[in-house]
Amino acid sequence: MTDDFNRCLAFTLREEGGYVDNASDPGGATNMGITLATLRDWVGNPDLQRYDIVTLTEQAAAGIYCANFWNRLRCDALPAGVNLMVFDFSVNTGCQTAARVLQRAAGLSGDEVDGCVGPFTLRHAAAMAPTAMLDALRSAQQARYEATEGFATFGRGWLARTERRFIAANEMITAQGAAS
Repeated sequence: MTDDFNRCLAFTLREEGGYVDNASDPGGATNMGITLATLRDWVGNPDLQRYDIVTLTEQAAAGIYCANFWNRLRCDALPAGVNLMVFDFSVNTGCQTAARVLQRAAGLSGDEVDGCVGPFTLRHAAAMAPTAMLDALRSAQQARYEATEGFATFGRGWLARTERRFIAANEMITAQGAAS
């Protein structure tokens, strides 16, 4: 699934762009979507400064995304396209939120929605047709964004990104079918 990770990472890096420090963003200074707090945690140095996030390399960002997002959400075990929807959404909302949205989209409820992607979640996600899962994820992600503080400021961009993510995910499913 390395190809899927690289494809999904390329999408996320295009969407996130380079260095940004928007005063309205509670994440603060970011580069390629990586916050300074995440970088501090990644390297184990709470003294890193803005310069360190400005000079973040794509290789370092890829390592952070692979370990802290892709692997944590078990995206390698999700169908192509579904993995993009989950991975890229997690970059905006965090892994637990993305996992819960995946679980609800897969038809889980109550205590089954625990924010951890394990074998039970993967079985339920795989039981749905990938295109149906994409539709469910798109709706659930849009609803989550609409309920998020900051929607008035960032909502239009979040919803537009959700649509681009959905289109790219469908293209991955189509390419997967053509390769089979």
